[in-house]
Amino acid sequence: MEKKLCVLGFESSCDETGVALVELRGAGVPLLLAHALYSQVEMHQAYGGVVPELASRDHIRRVLPLTEQVLAESGRTLADVDVLAFTRGPGLAGALLVGAGVACALAAALGKPVLGVHHLEGHLLSPFLSADPPEFPFVALLVSGGHTQLMRVDGVGRYQILGETIDDAAGEAFDKSAKLLGLGYPGGPALSRLAQHGNPAAFKLPRPLLHSDNLDFSFAGLKTAVMVQARKCAAAQSCQVEALPIDTLADLAASTQAAIVEVLVKKSLAALKQTNLKRLVVAGGVGANRPLRDHLNGQCAQRGIRVHYPELDLCTDNGAMIAMAAAMRLQSGQQEASAVYAFDVKPRWPLDAIFIS
Repeated sequence: MEKKLCVLGFESSCDETGVALVELRGAGVPLLLAHALYSQVEMHQAYGGVVPELASRDHIRRVLPLTEQVLAESGRTLADVDVLAFTRGPGLAGALLVGAGVACALAAALGKPVLGVHHLEGHLLSPFLSADPPEFPFVALLVSGGHTQLMRVDGVGRYQILGETIDDAAGEAFDKSAKLLGLGYPGGPALSRLAQHGNPAAFKLPRPLLHSDNLDFSFAGLKTAVMVQARKCAAAQSCQVEALPIDTLADLAASTQAAIVEVLVKKSLAALKQTNLKRLVVAGGVGANRPLRDHLNGQCAQRGIRVHYPELDLCTDNGAMIAMAAAMRLQSGQQEASAVYAFDVKPRWPLDAIFIS
């Protein structure tokens, strides 16, 4: 009989509380049985950004009801869970401690092993939850709020960084540019929505490091250029940036998005050419951006390259990616779950710290 392994995963690194149950069946791709997610965006909007203390307290309120929801939807009970997984880092220390504490307490009560997962590895492996999962090896574009990296991925834990951001990540460029334009929080999605109504060629904005001889990224200069251009427009119309006509703001948003997308696309194509691989995985919150997907799909189709993404509802932080990453680590034999229930979290945890030679 085929052996099954159920992994219950918890994500609480920032402002989303996620819980999911994944079932591992032999050597196949783990199956997502159920997942539940609660976003704190509405709560943090009043402050223009995430308030760590409020985030931690809200995780405490949400995590157990979400766990009950996942178990009910999957038709499983806690007795069916074989391993409990949690996001160990990186993230907000207090928020991470909620998921870690709940996972380890449940594991101790059930007498089941526990496994801490790297948040970015969760994003990296999240496309395996999609209807069109990738196969190793591939180039990965990991593009989220705080990270922009290109990697060669030969297997679970077998990662080689090809390029990464040297200052602001792509997600930060979206969010900070949106704030400069007075678009509120969360900035990235607001900027993308407004950009749909603008002209991406209206303003000539820089494409930092686009023609460099490496695969690194830099978006801090773009943010500054957006600020300068916005202030020029405001001065010309004798108003504050936030009071600019909606058409001008839309053009600024579209031009900003176009600059970010062009850099991400061209650097990804350069990484594929350098590695001679024909498969690209895009993961992280910015991976949900429609223009980015459209441009990558078009360029890669011309080159005979397959592109894989997580499902749209799994691009943001979620428990499914944590349970999946834990299941794939266990499946690969690269890591074992532990019955030691003392835990710590790693608010700063470089992805290369988990690499396997």
